[in-house]
Amino acid sequence: MRYSGFRVIKEALTGHKGWKPVWRDPEPASHYDIVIVGGGGHGLATAHYLAKEFGQARVAVIEKGWIGGGNVGRNTTIIRSNYLLDGNEPFYEFSLKLWEGLEQDLNYNAMVSQRGILNLIHSDGQRDAFIRRGNAMILNGADADLMTTEAIKKKYPFLNTSDARFPIQGGLAQHRGGTVRHDAVAWGYARSADSHGVDIIQNCEVTGFRIENGVCKGVETSRGFIGAGKVGCAVAGSSGRLLSLANMRLPIESHVLQAFVTEGLKPVLPGVITFGAGHFYCSQSDKGGLVFGGNLDGYNSYAQRGNLPVVEDVCEGAMAILPMLGRARILRMWGGVMDMSMDGSPIIDRTHIDGLYFNGGWCYGGFKATPASGFAFAHLLARDTLHPTATAYRLDRFRKGYLIDEKGVGNQPNLH
Repeated sequence: MRYSGFRVIKEALTGHKGWKPVWRDPEPASHYDIVIVGGGGHGLATAHYLAKEFGQARVAVIEKGWIGGGNVGRNTTIIRSNYLLDGNEPFYEFSLKLWEGLEQDLNYNAMVSQRGILNLIHSDGQRDAFIRRGNAMILNGADADLMTTEAIKKKYPFLNTSDARFPIQGGLAQHRGGTVRHDAVAWGYARSADSHGVDIIQNCEVTGFRIENGVCKGVETSRGFIGAGKVGCAVAGSSGRLLSLANMRLPIESHVLQAFVTEGLKPVLPGVITFGAGHFYCSQSDKGGLVFGGNLDGYNSYAQRGNLPVVEDVCEGAMAILPMLGRARILRMWGGVMDMSMDGSPIIDRTHIDGLYFNGGWCYGGFKATPASGFAFAHLLARDTLHPTATAYRLDRFRKGYLIDEKGVGNQPNLH
């Protein structure tokens, strides 16, 4: 069923009796050409592009819980491509371009809102760094705009621009950045993949890999063995646990990243702001709530919940740059499990096991990378070659010394 304005009007006039389930709930087949482990944004996007762009007919997505129950529904919904390094900027710009055409591609309202993102500048050194970043963005085809303090005051009058500790001396804006409804991304990709023949199998946990003579033959699951010509793993914070079933140890740590939303307010933030000096980022949802987050929790965890010290730290950052937030009430909070790589950049590559492929290490960048990650992973699975924008995301770069250290903090995952 294709969605349209005419369909909405027709269903409204006929008692909404013609709507169909968004995707099927099939029993797993005994064998597929490609099995994707992980029913989050990256796994579903991979399946969508495998079927739609690369003509793969027998594809399945296996999810241990329910569609949208992982990180794809546990983030702050921000999309952007304001990166510096050559290994990252072309990839995230490719992703942003896919976001711009996503709703037409999926025939689904994902609420893509290019309201703009602003990285605030608080020192001379930060200005120099952001000028360099903006130039790198422009050289890679992205948009970048260096805003003055006066221009920021006009657009964001509620910001604390004159604080003696964190004065706002300008900002780097990307006007094509913004937000997307995270749940709708999962639902839209699932619906499209299903319409192209992909089997989406929920409540099916992978318990092992069947590996014979160095070749992955399929996955053992809570619903029996599922054979596969190729297996792609895209399970974010659970990557380490999943690949340990294949006797692999990944260069990844899992940390919790908390997010928060306030009660609904009148429009106060026209775009997304990031407060680099305090690591705080905030936008306003279509329902009026201010959605914000900050640093990782300070310990490794697989729990989808956070701790109070980080709540305090994030709220301190909020008060430093948006004093008005002190009068808003927190409506709810949640946690996503981040797969933090050693250099803060992702991995899309084959493993040393024939037929077993890995997509992970997304750190803070997972949601915004969803379309490009899915496309690049589908490209790798279908053609056995790396996508041109993802050639730097090799698994062996840590051994060879080709790190993509975007933040310049070395091999400390907790600092990325």
